[in-house]
Amino acid sequence: MTPTLPAGSVIALLGAGSTGKTELAQALATRLQQRGIASTWVPEPLREWCMREGRAPRRDELQAIADEQTRRIVEAARSGVVVADTTALSIAVYSDTLFGDTSLYPGATAAQCRYTITLLTALDLPWVDDGLQREGPQVREPFDGRLRGALAGAGIGYAVVHGTGAERLASAWNAIHSIASRERPTGAPVRRGAGSAWQWPCDKCSDPSCEHRLFSGLVAGRQ
Repeated sequence: MTPTLPAGSVIALLGAGSTGKTELAQALATRLQQRGIASTWVPEPLREWCMREGRAPRRDELQAIADEQTRRIVEAARSGVVVADTTALSIAVYSDTLFGDTSLYPGATAAQCRYTITLLTALDLPWVDDGLQREGPQVREPFDGRLRGALAGAGIGYAVVHGTGAERLASAWNAIHSIASRERPTGAPVRRGAGSAWQWPCDKCSDPSCEHRLFSGLVAGRQ
């Protein structure tokens, strides 16, 4: 099955550190291209910044990085479908989690609302240190909780992606197809009242309200 995605559509991958966003984004872009859909993988400027500077950014340096992330996505959308390896919203959550700074949220959520599909990578992969001196494993759950809260607060629907390797790719692909087609068999997005964001109950359960109950108390514990 191939999703119907017009040029300019943006598939945005969000998630805490070491949850497979980069690998998944590259795999999705490759599959779209194999299906005849012009697509571009947009990498993460924060990763590039850390590699170039050899350190994590200060609080005052994050706005420029978030702006660059959004700029790249807008530019890539001019030539086809975009698969974005994170967005400015992740940088806003990063700034909130590490510095208690919430000033990046308004611009980041406004940009996120314009994206076609938002996928959230679950915390079911082991932590792997990439040596980039960013957030460590101890902040994965707080980061995840704040990210979910930001999405919910802005009314942005999202599908949670689980599994490893091919299973994770299949989970993301099925979510994209269901959300893009707006069909109503099992796995289709469901609206829960006027103005509410869609949520996606799949057979593997990518519904953020249960997710096989792996993280049922996570958000509650952060509130």
